[in-house]
Amino acid sequence: MSDPAGPTLRDRLRRTPAFGADLPTFEPDDAPDAPHALFEEWVLGAIDAGAPAPQAMTVSTRGADGSVSARVVVLKDVTAEGWHFATDARSRKVQDLTADAAVAATFYWPTLARQVRLTGRAHPAGAEASAADFRERSPASRGAALATRPGEPLGSHAELVAAIDEATARADADRALVLPEWQLWVVVPDEIEFWQGSPERAHVRAVYRKESTGWTRTRLWP
Repeated sequence: MSDPAGPTLRDRLRRTPAFGADLPTFEPDDAPDAPHALFEEWVLGAIDAGAPAPQAMTVSTRGADGSVSARVVVLKDVTAEGWHFATDARSRKVQDLTADAAVAATFYWPTLARQVRLTGRAHPAGAEASAADFRERSPASRGAALATRPGEPLGSHAELVAAIDEATARADADRALVLPEWQLWVVVPDEIEFWQGSPERAHVRAVYRKESTGWTRTRLWP
């Protein structure tokens, strides 16, 4: 809670700098024809610049009842087919996507003042790809996935730790062990926006839209 004698939360939010120094530039006219190629340039740039969690991907979905939900997942790969992430089939996001495949995904790298927004549809990559993704995870990561029961009530944190320890031991002993509910999903976008922030507020926006003949690219006012 803010100190009544000091600046209010609103004051502090307004005074906090939005951007750092030495931001990269972006010229849409020089961008690749395919948006996944530009995204690869940007995410590799974020990795090389030491941006925190460059693989963090906010996935937004809509449930069968019309309610919307968003959460951060880990980007696993980007190809011409789409943006890949993995999750448990028992999770809310999979329940939502099964009812309505429409999806939005967002990336933001604040130290570079860069944001990428995608809208499109998502589909599971299939059992073979999902199993391969699970086997590539570390024993600790596989153990955590094997132990969890997404969304169910949990009695205590100690119960969770014990379940993860037991499942991690099983995963370490059996490298071929795969969680049956593990799924790799692919977000197939029909529109992607790349946004480069500017300290002068002359932000640069470029939108790729998928047409029958391929991708179009348009520069937009910020």
